Amino acid sequence: MRTYQPKPSDVTRQWHVIDASDIVLGRLASQSAILLRGKHKPYYAPHLDTGDFVIVVNAAKIVLTGNKAAQSRVHRHSGFPGGLTSTPYADVLATRPERIIEKAIKGMLPHNTLGRQMLSKLKVYAGPTHPHLAQSPVPYELRQVSQ
Repeated sequence: MRTYQPKPSDVTRQWHVIDASDIVLGRLASQSAILLRGKHKPYYAPHLDTGDFVIVVNAAKIVLTGNKAAQSRVHRHSGFPGGLTSTPYADVLATRPERIIEKAIKGMLPHNTLGRQMLSKLKVYAGPTHPHLAQSPVPYELRQVSQ
């Protein structure tokens, strides 16, 4: 018996919509990364992009546990000496909540060309609407674990 190797033409992609309202950031990011990589499919292969498209709506209503909103910071560097800019998560959540989710999911994907290709299938929106209705996305329910 031989091991099945999927070809890129064998991959069928589906669109999933995830509502981020009152969902913890880490749980949302890990489930989204699984969908983007295709690990939920029976023909998953680590060297191929077998994942689906993921649309995250209501990014502004994401939940950060503990004191992460005040203590954790988002870092950017301009590339010049002394060009490090550090912003608290609370400020970024108020202005650009999409960036927090994109950064969390990007850290859970492979850090190579394949990971960048998977990240291009992620669409994040701060509000409840998105322009991808023509792709007929399917709602994806995240199981909320009580704390």
